[in-house]
Amino acid sequence: MYCGNSIFPYFRTMKTKSSICILLLLIFATSCQSPKDLEFRNVQNITLDNLSFNDATLKMELVYYNPNNYGLELNRTDFDIYVNENLLGHSLQDLQLKIPSRKEFTVPVQVNLDMKNLLKNGITALFNKEVKVRLIGKARLGKAGVYKNFNVDYTTIQNFSMFK
Repeated sequence: MYCGNSIFPYFRTMKTKSSICILLLLIFATSCQSPKDLEFRNVQNITLDNLSFNDATLKMELVYYNPNNYGLELNRTDFDIYVNENLLGHSLQDLQLKIPSRKEFTVPVQVNLDMKNLLKNGITALFNKEVKVRLIGKARLGKAGVYKNFNVDYTTIQNFSMFK
């Protein structure tokens, strides 16, 4: 008499294969999630180089925090910097910066200053202890050679004094 016992191993194998496929799909789907946005923390080490009537270069370090459980790579930055709603300058940099997971890191930035607005912004900063700094543009982030452009739009109030 045939009881059908020979068909149960087939279903057990199918069930195991289905479970493995579902598990692999879940792992694959969660590993391909977009990274969380980097958190802007601060601007530090602001210096002014090559000051002349025609041009000037502002150097600074932007401090960020990576909330992701994995490291990233910063490949390129391209943004405008505004001080108190006035265009201060533009920064375009190709770089290779390793971003650690769940840690703060700094991004060195060089800004080509708009000399027409430098005097106006300098006078504003001279009379105010705080200035509003805004960065608008794009950053190219990725991992393992796969990069994606992310929009950058950060606004912060910075303590700034011409008389330090």
